Amino acid sequence: GDVEALADSNMYPVRQRKGYLSIVFSIIQILILLLMMFMGGLAPLNVNPMVGPYPETLDNWGAKNTEKIVHDNEWWRIFPCPVFLHAGLFHLLGNVSVQLDTGAFFEREWGSLVWFIIYAGSGIGSSILSAVAMPDSIGVGSSGAVCGLFGAKLAELLIVKYRCKRAQRKNNSTVQEEIGHEIHRDQLIHILINVVVVGAFSFVPFVDWAAHLGGFVSGIAIGIMFFSCMLRRPIFLFSCVMVGIVLTVIVFTWGIQAMYEK
Repeated sequence: GDVEALADSNMYPVRQRKGYLSIVFSIIQILILLLMMFMGGLAPLNVNPMVGPYPETLDNWGAKNTEKIVHDNEWWRIFPCPVFLHAGLFHLLGNVSVQLDTGAFFEREWGSLVWFIIYAGSGIGSSILSAVAMPDSIGVGSSGAVCGLFGAKLAELLIVKYRCKRAQRKNNSTVQEEIGHEIHRDQLIHILINVVVVGAFSFVPFVDWAAHLGGFVSGIAIGIMFFSCMLRRPIFLFSCVMVGIVLTVIVFTWGIQAMYEK
């Protein structure tokens, strides 16, 4: 609330007034779950304790399914389908609440294009690691993509912290930058809390820890690539951007190779 008030008053600069994609994606995810339950029926709690559709329905709608990805070339089961599907009402509520709060503010900070690239890239990374680590189970949910937003924000915070320390040593940091530094410190705590909340859903039916970890790691790699552009010294900027690119390529190349080896 305080951070958003500062953003609205222009004391803390953001790129846009609303997290438009966060809102649109959340609406789509809600509608899809309701449609799945309407068309496929509500599964008993002993089958799906998340209060949602049957596993077969999730699979039919495009849940991550390693066998179908690898052998039938159903790539939409990596992205976008799993990101827009949820195991049930509890699963949806947990993810959408974080997405509309923290995720939407990140979108205001970064702009919709950067936010979407991180969100989509993390969603892909989460599905790939899930396919590698848990090939025999189906998986759904946007929590891997949301964890990727947290990972990217962590990368941004580390880069900003380095830049602020250099500015403070030279005594040329602005008031806005000092406010930003305080906000980023609070964001770090907020991120850790949200990671714990999202992580709590890692071991319920149809949701897996590998998707969360894959999204988080992918988000860090993509975040380094994007937010290194905030560095002022060309040598550091170039070096960090290259590190981000290399890490991103390694993460996705290894994941795809390991998926097919499975």
